[in-house]
Amino acid sequence: MAAGANAGVLLLGLLLLVPPLLVAGDDPYRFFTWTVTYGDIYPLGAKQQGILINNQFPGPQIEAVTNDNLIINVFNKLNEPFLLSWNGLQQRRNSFEDGVAGTTCPIPPGANFTYILQAKDQIGTYYYFPSLAFHKAAGGFGGIRVLSRPQIPVPFPPPAADYTVLIGDWYKANHTDLRYMLDSGKALGFPDGLLINGRSLNGYTFTVQPGKTYRFRISNVGLATSLNIRFQGHAMKLVEVEGSHTMQTTYTSLDVHLGQSYSVLLTADQPAFDYAVVVSTRFTSKIISTTAVLRYANSAGKAPGAPPGGPTIQIDWSLNQARSIRWNLTASGPRPNPQGSYHYGLVPVTRTIRLANSAAAINGKQRYAVNSVSYVNPDTPLKVADYYKIRGVFSVGTIADNPTYGAAYLQTSVMGASYRDYVEIVFENAEDEVQSWHIDGYAFWVVGMDGGKWSSASRQGYNLRDAVSRYTVQVYPRSWTAIYMPLDNVGMWNVRSENWARQYLGQQFYLRVWTPSTSLRDEYPIPKNALLCGRAAGRRTRPL
Repeated sequence: MAAGANAGVLLLGLLLLVPPLLVAGDDPYRFFTWTVTYGDIYPLGAKQQGILINNQFPGPQIEAVTNDNLIINVFNKLNEPFLLSWNGLQQRRNSFEDGVAGTTCPIPPGANFTYILQAKDQIGTYYYFPSLAFHKAAGGFGGIRVLSRPQIPVPFPPPAADYTVLIGDWYKANHTDLRYMLDSGKALGFPDGLLINGRSLNGYTFTVQPGKTYRFRISNVGLATSLNIRFQGHAMKLVEVEGSHTMQTTYTSLDVHLGQSYSVLLTADQPAFDYAVVVSTRFTSKIISTTAVLRYANSAGKAPGAPPGGPTIQIDWSLNQARSIRWNLTASGPRPNPQGSYHYGLVPVTRTIRLANSAAAINGKQRYAVNSVSYVNPDTPLKVADYYKIRGVFSVGTIADNPTYGAAYLQTSVMGASYRDYVEIVFENAEDEVQSWHIDGYAFWVVGMDGGKWSSASRQGYNLRDAVSRYTVQVYPRSWTAIYMPLDNVGMWNVRSENWARQYLGQQFYLRVWTPSTSLRDEYPIPKNALLCGRAAGRRTRPL
C-alpha cells in the first residue's frame, strides 16, 4: 500500500474514535505524535534523569485555534505508567480525556494512547504536564496556546511574535528520589534553583526588534513556589489570564502562583542592549532567583545597571495586585459576544462549599487534607468505575461541604454535585504558606479574597461586576478566596492543590458533576480507544 494510502487509513481510523458531536466541518484537526522517554538533562548544571517528549525538554508547544480538535498520540517509552493532563483545557463533556488518575487509565510502559481533545469555546494560555508518580519533577511539560478565530476581534494589535515562558522551581534530585522522600514521610526541602524554559542562569534568550511589541505567555509549572517575574527596564501590559481578556493594566513585576498562566505585552522601546528577565521566589525564607536574556537584535551588549529587584515576602503587595486584575467586559472571548454579557454576579447561588486545607501526620507520615480528608487513589479510575457502575471503588459524599476541623484521615474523597447548579466555593487557608488551587473542567470567577476568616458578611466585599474568570487561584496565608462557578460540564473533575507535594500527599478530591440524562448533548460516552485497568480490565468500551 502506498504511503498516502497508509496516511488515509490512519486518519479514517482516528476519526472513527471521535465522538459524533465533536465532528464539525469548520473545526480543523491537528495531529501530534509524541514519544515519551527518559534522557539526560542538565537544567542546573548537574546531570539528572529527565522526561523528554520527542527528545525535547520542555516538551513541544501546542498551538491551536478556538474549537480545534487535537489528536495527540502518546507513546510511553518509560519503565512505568504515564499520563499527561492539560491544565486549563476544559474537556467539555469529556472528563475521560482529562489525563489524571481519577479519570483516565495510565499508558503502560511500551504502549500508546491517543488523546482526543477539543479547545471548545476557549482561547488563552495553558500548559500540559505529567500527572502521575511525581513525574512533573522530571519534565514532560510544555506550553499550550489557543488563538482566537480570525473573525473574532482581539482587544490589541497582533504582536510581532508570541513567546512561551515556562517558569518554575527545580530540584537536582531525580523524581524517583523525590517520590521516595514523600512516600517515606519526609519533606522535599527548599528547591535547588529556578528555571525559565528549562534553562537556568541566562540560559535562554528572547530576541526582539526595536520598536515592536511582543506577547509573552507566562506559566508557573513549578512544584512548590510562587514566583515573581519582571523585565529589566520594560513594563508589562497584562492582556489575558487563563482564557480571559483583562483590563490592560501595566505592571513592572507580576506574581505568578503555582499552576497559573498570564499573557503580557512588552514593547521593545528601550536602548538596544541585553536586558535581564528576572524570576524570583515569593513568600520564602530565603529568596532565590534566575534570569533569562531579553536581547535586542542590534544589541550593544549587556544593559547598564543591576537587574531589577522584586517583592519578597510582602503579602499585601501581592493581594493588592491580584485585586487589580479585572475582566475586560467589552472584549470578545472565544465568541463574538462581549465577555461582560454574562452577568455572573446576578445568578442566584444554589450551594456554598467551604474547603479548608490542612497538614497532618497520618500513620506517622506527613499528609495533607481537604476538610480533614486526605485523598488516596483507588485501584480503578473513578470516572471509569462510574461509567461501568463498578461498586466499591468510591462513594459520593465522602467529603463534607464544610470544614470539620477534626483529625485527618485517608479516604478516596468524592463530592457530589448537580449539573446546572451555580456554586460559591470558599477556599480557607489557616496555614502560614500560600496555597494555589486548580479545578479541572471549569473556569470560575474570583469574586473575593482577603485576610482572616471568611464569614457570610465577607460577601459584602465581593466583586460581582468584573472579576476575572480563570482556572487556578491563590489563597494567601491565614486568608480566604471565594469563587463563583456554574456547574455546566458533566464529569468527574479533579480539585487539587498545585503545590505538587501537597497534591501527591492528599490535598485533592474529585467533584462528580452528575445528571440523570444520558444524552450526548450532556456527556460523551467512554472513548472507543480508552485504556481499561483495575477492576475495569477486560471490559469492552464501545464497538468501533
